[in-house]
Amino acid sequence: MKNNKDRAGLVTTISGMLAKENINLVSMREHVDTVADRFFARIEVDNCADTRTIEEKLYDVLPADATVKLNPSPEKKIIVMVTREHHCLADILIRNQFKTLGASVQCVIGNHATLQNICERFEIPFYLVSHKEKDRSTFEAELLEIINGYDIDFLVLAKFMRILSPGFITKFPLRIINIHHSFLPAFIGANPYRQAYERGVKLIGATAHFVTNELDEGPIITQQIIPVNHSFTAEDMMKSGKEIETAVLAKALQLVFDDRVFVHQNKTVVFE
Repeated sequence: MKNNKDRAGLVTTISGMLAKENINLVSMREHVDTVADRFFARIEVDNCADTRTIEEKLYDVLPADATVKLNPSPEKKIIVMVTREHHCLADILIRNQFKTLGASVQCVIGNHATLQNICERFEIPFYLVSHKEKDRSTFEAELLEIINGYDIDFLVLAKFMRILSPGFITKFPLRIINIHHSFLPAFIGANPYRQAYERGVKLIGATAHFVTNELDEGPIITQQIIPVNHSFTAEDMMKSGKEIETAVLAKALQLVFDDRVFVHQNKTVVFE
């Protein structure tokens, strides 16, 4: 995967180098951000054994500021963090069980015990780290003690309703994925679906994004919306909202685990 300053002939340069190394190019997707003057490419090959040498050769032929990342496509390893809501976690655990997630769930960490039972049914380790009667630094230190016991690629916040500190987030740059309702920032705080119902909204949706130090403003991976109308109660909106949150998070995880998401500054390029 690449993120380079754009120049003429980059596609030919890359494909030519691969051909010289007798590497079969399966697919190549590219995008040029004309405003930022950046070139992005996602390349799939099927016979690249010596990845270190290929990476070095790519750096040799690309512009000096290029970023190259070779992914041998191993199954990603993740930790899921939850509070009380089950819908996103249940979907992840089912996909994990049937090997369709694109990742392996190492454990689940919850700040309430509500979802411990479902994890036990799927034989996934569950750790309870309560946030009650302790400051945030102590709470996060306990989280990190568990997380550091695993070799992981990503943390997935599957309705983990706690704000993480900049110090915590910095330890996992662009490796924390969050899902939330798209009502933010219009409906901040508790009971967003009740607020949306009272406001008479006509669309509800969900957003999956990488977590940064700016609350709910990290690079967006994917979003979806669905229409609602006056016949929807607040409970109807909540049910529909949970369904779309589950679908959006599943789509985002698929894209990230398949190495289809590029981040430049606070934007993403997504090769679906």
